[in-house]
Amino acid sequence: MKRFHVHVAVDDLNANIRFYSAVFGAGPSVLKPDYAKWMMEDPRINFAISQRGAKAGLDHLGLQVDTDEELKALRSQVAAAEISRHEQPDASCCYARSDKYWITDPQGIAWETYHTLGEAEIYGADSATKAGEAAACCAPPSKTVKAEDRKAVAKCC
Repeated sequence: MKRFHVHVAVDDLNANIRFYSAVFGAGPSVLKPDYAKWMMEDPRINFAISQRGAKAGLDHLGLQVDTDEELKALRSQVAAAEISRHEQPDASCCYARSDKYWITDPQGIAWETYHTLGEAEIYGADSATKAGEAAACCAPPSKTVKAEDRKAVAKCC
């Protein structure tokens, strides 16, 4: 089953934890010095915030799945749309290990599809250890969306 994912970069983590805890009627299920996450069932969403020096606002969107089979199906859908994509198997990011698959929509918003494999002790171990990868752990390599990619999206949607 899929869970919608939203990640927002914030300037003041504590103020945002208070705000979103009031909005969601519950405190975060994961709380770190620079990160908080709410895993909710109604609505089924993985909502995360982080204070990591990124510009405040929407960081990325995504779909979290429960199985490798669901992730493979999402990968196939993206491949059929001929959209630029980036694969990150066994990535360590946001205090979790996940198999990830990134795309960027025509507006430049990063979308991640992923299956969580377990916990990680460091927020972004991949960004610190893998040279040449994305500067931040929760983002695909920055790319300009090509005109042909926009056309492919327009055809499919």
